Amino acid sequence: MLAPRTGRQALRRALASNPSPTITLPGFLVPAFQTRRTFSATTHRPSKLGRTPLSVPPGVELTISDPFIKKDMTSYLKTHTRTITVTGPLGNLELEIPDYININHDAAARKVELSVKDRDETNQNRMWGHTAVLRLVGIGYRATIEPRPAKAEYPDQQFVCLKLGFSHPVEMGLPKGMKASAPQPTRVLLEGIDKEQIMQFAADIRRWRVPEPYKGKGIFINDETIKLKQKKIK
Repeated sequence: MLAPRTGRQALRRALASNPSPTITLPGFLVPAFQTRRTFSATTHRPSKLGRTPLSVPPGVELTISDPFIKKDMTSYLKTHTRTITVTGPLGNLELEIPDYININHDAAARKVELSVKDRDETNQNRMWGHTAVLRLVGIGYRATIEPRPAKAEYPDQQFVCLKLGFSHPVEMGLPKGMKASAPQPTRVLLEGIDKEQIMQFAADIRRWRVPEPYKGKGIFINDETIKLKQKKIK
């Protein structure tokens, strides 16, 4: 018996060499010669939120440098990057972006449009988003956002106050430039302009109650899950 692929090719060659205009195929071979349909017939639509232009507030200046070559310290590969400098009344912020991000800056209209060169590539599509959600799972676990003037390192600093079953509350000051809110008593939303800073601060909070595998209690970041274990029975 021929393999499926080999038999199909041999059958196609036989049908092509047959001069008869009328050819009848067995019923079980008809699906193999039909045109395959895709799973979805809808057209690809880009995100409305991703293609919305960004507004540059008054008093904020945006500067984009020329592309330059930078060597990665871990892989030693040379990559083309650019530096964006944002100057505002509260200070300056610099960010290096990859070469595959296109930036269309309209200084007259004070609008900025962002796009990527290849939207089908996964590495380029996951560039958006600078938030982290902390989920508190446990009896009595609560979170609030409150000021602590006696511990503040800069004016109007907010603190994430957590009740995690200890004899004392856990109070962690927000880094400068980061915002936090508690939409629910067991949820903490962190927002900011530096994704690395947000995830590092979320990891510092998680260390107070690392999720344990027996009861599933702890602090979870975003969509983090764990596999529960069975209790040890003596």
